Amino acid sequence: MTDQMTEEPKASPRGTPVGRRVVLGVVGLGAAGVLAGRWLSSGVSDVVASTAPGLASIVPAAGGFRIYTVTGGYPEMPPADYRLGVSGLVNEPMSLSLDDLAQLPQTQMTKDFQCVTGWRVEDVPWSGVLLRDVLDAAGVESDAEALKLTSFDGAYTESLTVEQAMRDDMLVATSMYGGPIEVKHGAPVRLVAAPMYGYKSIKWMDGIELTRTVIPGYWEVRGYDIDAWVGKSNGRTDEPVV
Repeated sequence: MTDQMTEEPKASPRGTPVGRRVVLGVVGLGAAGVLAGRWLSSGVSDVVASTAPGLASIVPAAGGFRIYTVTGGYPEMPPADYRLGVSGLVNEPMSLSLDDLAQLPQTQMTKDFQCVTGWRVEDVPWSGVLLRDVLDAAGVESDAEALKLTSFDGAYTESLTVEQAMRDDMLVATSMYGGPIEVKHGAPVRLVAAPMYGYKSIKWMDGIELTRTVIPGYWEVRGYDIDAWVGKSNGRTDEPVV
């Protein structure tokens, strides 16, 4: 099935998008390409661009995606070793293997993937577990207001409010295009925050911590909007992903 948005995202005045667009100019990936939107990337090999502070590599890849990392490489985790920790203000802290995630209710959704820098990949099919189903399994305590999300790359973090996390278009994704997620796309597990710009969809996700307040993520402390609704934040005019 394809999940649809259940409510209109609310605009937030917080934050100004400066970081990644500036970085793109610095590393010479082409301002014209950013303004034009999607890369004409069929057959383009994974060539790492020059590095810049705060962004180790940007890789154009076939299918319209540009691959971002902040550590200069792609962290790898053997599927048998993978665990997704759920901790903080929960009734039952959890450490979920891929098999554990497979035992939870499975959801499919097809959504556009929109980057704050302007490019978009349309109709990307994902499958996995709704984030709210993971949270329901752990039991969110009444005083929890936010989530801190971590990556096993050791550097990247993201944030959501509990209200945002409970939407039906927030997915703990284990599959992409009908198969396992590739390492460069965040294998074995990543978040897909469908109504938000791509920096919210943390790759290589290994931790969900319930907290009392929002803890701004990696790009948010560098000037990006905390809520990141497509078309409703960061000063852009894109229509929301539906």
